[in-house]
Amino acid sequence: MIAKLTGIVDTIGETFLILDVNGVGYFVSCSSRTLSNFGEKGEKITLFIETVMRAESLQLFGFEIREEQECFRLLITVQGVGMRMALALLSALSRQDIYQAIASQDKATLTRADGVGPKLASRIVTELKDKVPLEVGFTSNVYSLPSSLSPSLEEATSALVNLGYRRMEAVAAISKAQQNLGTEAPLNDLIRQGLSLLARSGT
Repeated sequence: MIAKLTGIVDTIGETFLILDVNGVGYFVSCSSRTLSNFGEKGEKITLFIETVMRAESLQLFGFEIREEQECFRLLITVQGVGMRMALALLSALSRQDIYQAIASQDKATLTRADGVGPKLASRIVTELKDKVPLEVGFTSNVYSLPSSLSPSLEEATSALVNLGYRRMEAVAAISKAQQNLGTEAPLNDLIRQGLSLLARSGT
């Protein structure tokens, strides 16, 4: 079982790279985000490796950081999400965006990945909503996103989305605003503080 490789980049393709490790070339599938972080041929890099053994083949999937690999492992536990689909998700979205989309039940964001339709996005949210690390960071605050929204929070979130913010950012800001102001806070106050939090975070 190969867990990590350090070597010299020999070739970078659209969905893979070939890593030269002491004269042996390893074909490693990666997300486009991972590939975009590497330089040109000749660069020395380290990849965390997910090894998948088939009947007649050995497939290697590479990740720049361990957290990306953990997100990959979580995604492939969902029925209908194979290795290639998980890489497509990690190519279209950062792992933080994936986690936030799941936590806020934002299925539309997940469909930005090639091959992910509404039904699969719904399944991902349903199966993983209680399994993702639900930390979202603003400049001075780290807190958990709710797995569902009350009607008042949903209305306040929609107001921020209508102002141009992404849903996952709006959910995070409104949830924090409610923590600060209390569960009985008026809608306008939630929106006002949500906007303030977003401004402070530089979003």
